[in-house]
Amino acid sequence: MAEEKELASAEEVENEAKQAEDAAPDTQATATEEEQADTSKEDLKEQDEEREETEGNEEKAEEKKESGKKNKKLSGRAKKDKKDEKIEELNDRLLRNMAEFENFRNRSEKEKTAMFEIGAKSVVEKILPVVDNFERGLDAVTDEDKDNGFVKGMEAIYKQFCTALEEMGVVPIEAVGKEFDPNLHNAVMHEEDDSMEANMVSEELQKGYMYKESVVRHSMVKVVN
Repeated sequence: MAEEKELASAEEVENEAKQAEDAAPDTQATATEEEQADTSKEDLKEQDEEREETEGNEEKAEEKKESGKKNKKLSGRAKKDKKDEKIEELNDRLLRNMAEFENFRNRSEKEKTAMFEIGAKSVVEKILPVVDNFERGLDAVTDEDKDNGFVKGMEAIYKQFCTALEEMGVVPIEAVGKEFDPNLHNAVMHEEDDSMEANMVSEELQKGYMYKESVVRHSMVKVVN
């Protein structure tokens, strides 16, 4: 009986040991699972942190990119403004130069015209005595000699002179029967004449001429008192 009890006790001890051995892997597995769960949590946490850090970096990169674009736009605008200012400055300078050149050309044209008129008047002044001599010679011709070929030739030359002067803009000043004008007439004699009003030109002693709008030679006249 005692031996049986000892055998039973030994069997129970063996069973308990076997159960303990069987339970040990379960415990170890549970511990391993817990460790794995903890590791997974840590991994997830690290992944979340990494994702947050990545998102933050992406946001920063995007902000930096946008800031770079803005700075680039501002820099481009500043460069464009300087370029526009330079263009405006050059345009203003060009317009000023064109205006100055136009004024210079107009001034030069006026000076050239004035010089031409002065030269023309000088030539006309030298020609007028020749015309005067033609008129004196023709006035001295008698009625008998008017049909003479020489006289007719002189008359033709005189008319040609007058036509050339007229085409140049040289015209005689009207005097007889006109009111005395010191700008046009040169009074060298005075007379009493009841048939005419006072200050009227009664006789022209020498014909005066105008070149365009300026007087080349004043008319030498006799004026009624």
